Amino acid sequence: MAAPFHKDYPLKNLNTFGMDVRASYFAAFADVDTLVGLLESCQSVQAKPLILGGGSNMLFTRDYDGVVLKDEIGGIEIVEDQGDEVLVKAGAGVVWHQLVLWCIDQGFGGIENLSLIPGTTGAAPIQNIGAYGVELKDVFHSLESRMIADGTSRIFDARSCSFGYRDSIFKREMKGVAAITSVTLRLSRKHQLHVSYGAITQELQRMGVVQPGIRDVSDAVCAIRRSKLPDPAIIGNAGSFFKNPEVSSATHDTLKKEFPNMVSYPFGSQTFKLAAGWLIEQCGWKGKVVGKTGSHKDQALVLVNYGGATGVEVVRLSEDIRASVREKFGVEIEPEVNII
Repeated sequence: MAAPFHKDYPLKNLNTFGMDVRASYFAAFADVDTLVGLLESCQSVQAKPLILGGGSNMLFTRDYDGVVLKDEIGGIEIVEDQGDEVLVKAGAGVVWHQLVLWCIDQGFGGIENLSLIPGTTGAAPIQNIGAYGVELKDVFHSLESRMIADGTSRIFDARSCSFGYRDSIFKREMKGVAAITSVTLRLSRKHQLHVSYGAITQELQRMGVVQPGIRDVSDAVCAIRRSKLPDPAIIGNAGSFFKNPEVSSATHDTLKKEFPNMVSYPFGSQTFKLAAGWLIEQCGWKGKVVGKTGSHKDQALVLVNYGGATGVEVVRLSEDIRASVREKFGVEIEPEVNII
């Protein structure tokens, strides 16, 4: 394949698990025109590309026999100002936490609870990222994309994204079909804080904050995340490896009788979410090291690469954890990480 592609390109520093794998071909793009040109080149040799953002929600199990295109589209702008509400558009390659901080600096509320989530802005709608009672879909307006097959433009609104819990159309029908180039969010100058979920209220009290603003909430979330989650720059990981499982009210009530300390919360009128981290911890995995992998000592939900592990070894560990949770609780936990 001709330039501008790099051959046999190392991806170890481009995925937060730190998997030492390589791509047959690699190129980066910082604007839509370059992306379209690269897609045309891929089509000419019938090579299906993988669009890479921050590499924070994927696990490579082998070298990638194809083309990896890294999204580096930058830029943040206000595209519409309605007084109390504003539409903010960000390039898909913008680091998500940098977007959060930019919005806080402007006084725009809505995504402060999503502070310090790793990855790029373009990956946020794929996963419908969420934390501490807030999900991306709550503030999502639209996104722009290019079809990988022919480079044509397509805009998705919230409805057409089919958002679900850590899910969207981009993890299903549109997986490998659309390359997201920008994301537009609807944010507010009239702040409605969400501080009741998790330990935010306690952290704000510890910080001595009596009347919190959006920056205080962001600072509290960052402090909590840093205390619980390992830094990928030090220990390879992709954050939470599993989704919190959803069960019926009847199943929840049965489990609650057998396990009174089970951590759960209502999700809709007839379902509950169970804390996957708690389930895994009860099965004895928290802090357990298996070869060069393991479940982190501070958060059982995070699987880690202690150095030199392969993606296959991490997958094997995840399957063992899933089996033990299934055996003890009769509950299936699903990975939220994209396994390649």
